[in-house]
Amino acid sequence: MSNSENSASPPDDVTPDEVTVTPDTTDSHSDDDSSATTESAPRRNFMTQVLAAGIGGLVGLIPAVTGLLFFLDPLFRKKAAGNGDAKTGGVVKDSEGRILLDVSLDALPEDGTPQRYTVHDDIVNAWNKLPNQPIGSIWLRRIDSATPPVIAFSTICPHLGCSVDYRATEGDYYCPCHTSAFKLDGTALNDIPPRAMDELEVKVTGTHIWLKYQEFRGAIQEKVEV
Repeated sequence: MSNSENSASPPDDVTPDEVTVTPDTTDSHSDDDSSATTESAPRRNFMTQVLAAGIGGLVGLIPAVTGLLFFLDPLFRKKAAGNGDAKTGGVVKDSEGRILLDVSLDALPEDGTPQRYTVHDDIVNAWNKLPNQPIGSIWLRRIDSATPPVIAFSTICPHLGCSVDYRATEGDYYCPCHTSAFKLDGTALNDIPPRAMDELEVKVTGTHIWLKYQEFRGAIQEKVEV
């Protein structure tokens, strides 16, 4: 018998049913692993993108919120300072914005002689707060028969904005810039000023004097707030 015949024939004592063939599963496992890897890669990429977007959003949100609070800070401070008889930086205001003057009713002459006083207020300019700053001056007169018993005029001349003085010898108000003159009740004594002196709103509670300080446009007949 030749070698080729020996290698091609099974042993005589082994029947065909007893021959066991072991399948080669190497290729199928490899295909399954490759498919699983291919399917999981997009999921990992998606999660990575979601996490990156979330972190990026949080990082971008922090400076945005900080910037918003920075720009809104003046509004918050104005609201906190507010009115309502609250003392802010040495200045007291009522609910309508009137300033409590640092002069009492008893300090004004009973004969109605005008007294000049400087008005102070807290100035809030953007992000800067300057407490108790001079914002203008006024003439005050005590008139017990009037209601309220105090009359206040702005010292700004309604002609061209110069400062109005009081002349005790003449018993009037006088502007040295253009010789405007006014009676003690504020009415004009000549034709130079376009209107009377600008009277300011006053409230008196007990001996406390509250003033609403305003400035008005000059050189016109109407009393228009600046």
